[in-house]
Amino acid sequence: MSTFDGTDARILLAICEDSRQTVVAMAAHLGLSRNTVQARLASLEKRGAFLNFDHRISTAALGYPLTAFISIHVQQQKLGELTASLAAIPEVVEAHGLSGRADLLVRVASTGAEDLFRINGKILACDGVERTETSLAMNEIVPFRLDPLLRRVMGTEGK
Repeated sequence: MSTFDGTDARILLAICEDSRQTVVAMAAHLGLSRNTVQARLASLEKRGAFLNFDHRISTAALGYPLTAFISIHVQQQKLGELTASLAAIPEVVEAHGLSGRADLLVRVASTGAEDLFRINGKILACDGVERTETSLAMNEIVPFRLDPLLRRVMGTEGK
């Protein structure tokens, strides 16, 4: 279960609502002291609560409007080397190890169909890749969000 308490969740939710607010403004909005908010933010950071800022930047705004998910079937003994090879491809923006049919799910950003074909070729050329299956992201139905989970931690789920 969560190692965050309701106050931590309130602070994180306040950041989700307005990530540019100052600590002083956040403290006033939450009815907490500036020192409390500052200390909690430092503790949250130390506990790994914050991801890199680049998760908030749109790939489309960078000139990569086409997102695809590539399922990769790999030779298990080469997974370590393959991880480094995939990380070396700039268009690979995320990769996860999976259970189930495929071994890896890779999210890639591309400029279009031809670029996606090139990227898929780079992935297929990586030592240890047996085959890939590509699916285009047609629409983001539920964008990445944590608000519902934070509200659950706060005990205000559904309110």
